Amino acid sequence: MSLTCMAIDPLSFREALGHYASGITVITSCVEGEPIGFTCQSFYSVSMNPPLVSFSVMARSASYPRIRQAGRFAVNILSAEQVSISNQFALRGTDKWHGVEWQASPLGNPLIAGSLHWLDCEIHAEYVAGDHLIVMGEVKALNLQVAASTQPLLYYKGQYCNLAASSAV
Repeated sequence: MSLTCMAIDPLSFREALGHYASGITVITSCVEGEPIGFTCQSFYSVSMNPPLVSFSVMARSASYPRIRQAGRFAVNILSAEQVSISNQFALRGTDKWHGVEWQASPLGNPLIAGSLHWLDCEIHAEYVAGDHLIVMGEVKALNLQVAASTQPLLYYKGQYCNLAASSAV
């Protein structure tokens, strides 16, 4: 029996990928004293040595060209309590930073208050991939929050969700 390749319907493709749960981050940078940022769920680790991470961003993003100009970015890993931050940074054409508390990282990137963790990165490489760019960053500093009760913000099947209580296997 042979399988025939068919054109992939974009809506079906999106629905299929929606069944993969992911964490939510906000990628931030600062250019000429102005903070920049956007919500990103396409974030992942790449290498331990050197410490590399990566995120994907739409090629037509309004925020990313300024982050590229800065040459650096922070990854703010959002906690379950930060749904409003995720929604705010996902909007276009608004003041994403209105009411958001932040401080500068060691590299000068905005670190959003209340984030679960953060990674401070310099851009290592960039690759064109269809309608997106894959951006790789070398981690130069990080901070782990230690509140054991804090949960990550997750996205699954088009909506935010929480981790269910788990038992040891």
